[in-house]
Amino acid sequence: MNVNEAKIVLLRYRPETADAEDPLVAEALALAKSDPELARWLAAHLAQQEGLRAKFKQIAPPAGLKEQIISEHRASRQRAMARLLWASVAVLLLLLGTLAVLWHPRSVPAENTLAIYQKQMVRVALGGYAMDLLTNDLASIRTHLARSGAPADFSLPPPLQHTVVTGCAVREWQGANISLVCFRTGKPLPPGSASDLWLFVVDRTAVTNAPAAASPQLARVNRLMTATWTDGNQLYFLGVSGQEADIKKYL
Repeated sequence: MNVNEAKIVLLRYRPETADAEDPLVAEALALAKSDPELARWLAAHLAQQEGLRAKFKQIAPPAGLKEQIISEHRASRQRAMARLLWASVAVLLLLLGTLAVLWHPRSVPAENTLAIYQKQMVRVALGGYAMDLLTNDLASIRTHLARSGAPADFSLPPPLQHTVVTGCAVREWQGANISLVCFRTGKPLPPGSASDLWLFVVDRTAVTNAPAAASPQLARVNRLMTATWTDGNQLYFLGVSGQEADIKKYL
């Protein structure tokens, strides 16, 4: 994780909450402890949020506002009431605009980078997901994915074509549907698990810096050895528990 990616994750971080238990947040906080630039950015960001919360707490409706509005209505003072309402709307819009600027600093890149996509897909694979369809028939999987609006015309490397498939699921990423196809390597599975080899397929435009090459790029992400490649307009991400040799046999 680099500094810009850590900033994206820490935008949603709130101290003294369960946020710190999230693996991505924990990794970003650890980086902030060792990176002075990120530490200063985080301190300034938290200070802005604390200041904004303090200002919101100070805002209270004027005493007797309801009675005043009723009285003005009864006295046919509709113009005065309209001015009051418009003033309230203007203050609200100003506060929302300020909040939007603080919440989305222009210096922070989009959240759909390849590194963040890879980490989130690994979290799906390791996080006890539920399959939408349990089957060992790849044709049935393609039909289900197509009906769900997820990529179904993906191309499998020859070794994967001869690997036992166990089912599929559809997940969402930045507004795009992801096809998750689950396989078995043949090794003993942990209790409650139906697969230990996972293939994610998504439209390559959903990830800003998706690799252009069809040659798989190998990398360790969390506890999985992964391979990432592009074929046509689709981005492929394959993960398995093991070393480089364990994943190369499926490419």
